[in-house]
Amino acid sequence: MSTKKNAAYNVAYRVFSVLLPLVTAPYLSRTVGTYGVGLYSKAWSISYIFCLIGMLGLNDYGVRTIAQARDDREELDRTFSEIWQMQLLVAGITLLFWLGYVFFIAGEEKVLAFHLTMMSVSCLCSFDWCLMGLDIFKPIALRNTFVKTAAAVCVFIFVKNGNDLWIYAFVWSLATLLGNLSCAATLKGKVTYHRVPMKESLKHLAPCAVLFISVMAVNIYRTMDKVMVSTIAGVDQNGLYENAEKIIYCLSGFILAIGTVMMPKISNWQKKGETEKIARNIDRSMDLVICMVSAMAFGVAAVADKFAPLFYGDAFRYSGTLMVPLGFTLIMIGFANVIRTQVVLPQKRDTIFVKSVCSGAVVNLIANALLIPSMKSMGAVVGTLLAEMTVPVVQFILLRKELPYRTYISYVGIYAVIGGIMLVCVRLVGRLVPEENWLNLGIMTVTGIAVYGVLCLIWWRISGKGIQLRRK
Repeated sequence: MSTKKNAAYNVAYRVFSVLLPLVTAPYLSRTVGTYGVGLYSKAWSISYIFCLIGMLGLNDYGVRTIAQARDDREELDRTFSEIWQMQLLVAGITLLFWLGYVFFIAGEEKVLAFHLTMMSVSCLCSFDWCLMGLDIFKPIALRNTFVKTAAAVCVFIFVKNGNDLWIYAFVWSLATLLGNLSCAATLKGKVTYHRVPMKESLKHLAPCAVLFISVMAVNIYRTMDKVMVSTIAGVDQNGLYENAEKIIYCLSGFILAIGTVMMPKISNWQKKGETEKIARNIDRSMDLVICMVSAMAFGVAAVADKFAPLFYGDAFRYSGTLMVPLGFTLIMIGFANVIRTQVVLPQKRDTIFVKSVCSGAVVNLIANALLIPSMKSMGAVVGTLLAEMTVPVVQFILLRKELPYRTYISYVGIYAVIGGIMLVCVRLVGRLVPEENWLNLGIMTVTGIAVYGVLCLIWWRISGKGIQLRRK
């Protein structure tokens, strides 16, 4: 399947995974309030940490390994069998620890944690790493979209007040499990499981563990911040932060989708030694990603203060304030993601990945510990900004002699200027239509799209560049 189609399907998969809960967010915010949103965020964040442990870095290692083995059916079947057996072992042990947490450690979030158990169970049958390694994205997108749409409908039907928050947790946990089971059926005829000696499975443990260190480091500053805000500043503050971060996470789905599609292709080309094709596609991907994230970052900054109270309710007005600086993490995430998925991981230079994200995690923990007590949820935003900035900086230090960073950074500068002009124009229009309603927000949004689009077209015409992804 072509890169464009895979990117489209993976964008759908990434965005729908976040977008449908986002569709229910205004309803949930008004139904359970800041405390309910914050409590669910805490329970989900802890559950997600256990899921990451259960998957042990497979979302990167599995994709790369399957992509490099897919041209030889015998090697593919053997590799799949080895990795899945390791997955069953690790995910099974993690599930037992999760149950121990639920029944013996969990506090006020105990009921929600219990109903999130199926998220840990789903790790036993998560085969996205295999499907993506095989360059199969369509069934992942379509099946998950159907399951999660059904889950969203159930939320509107069954969640009526704060006492029904456990239903919300149960519905999304069940949707995760059913989504994984439905995608597992797609593997029939594409790979075959054969029982292999556990010794062969365990050989994947060490390289997976290396990537797991980086996965947990990323999780520290993308999930643990919510736990820290809840613990230090209170659940209500976490509710404000959760809804601000949810919008940014949704937008980042577009960025992650491109990286996920390109990594198996680059890994396959790396094995074949097609270095010129790799360099050309990295440059095009960087241009595309920076164009997208700059539009998102400056667009969020332009309308967040009006969007948040309209979308979540007036109680979440401060979430709009948090979104403005948080949106600029998208530029750093996009830049680092291209380097990670198209240079570092395909070349099996996992230590660079580990060093960069661990540095970000350390910066984030220190910043959170220092800033959250005084700045509350805004302290977590500053910590996240510093962490996300650290990752591409460390990548630059380690790879500056190998990659054309001057060209990549020029993309950031060009699209930042375009985004800044768009921001000013949208703000000026906002002054002309100051009343907070969806019509005026729509006018501001259309203005931003038009200004950014026209300026990009002018730049591409002048520079002779264009945004495209090469077909397979």
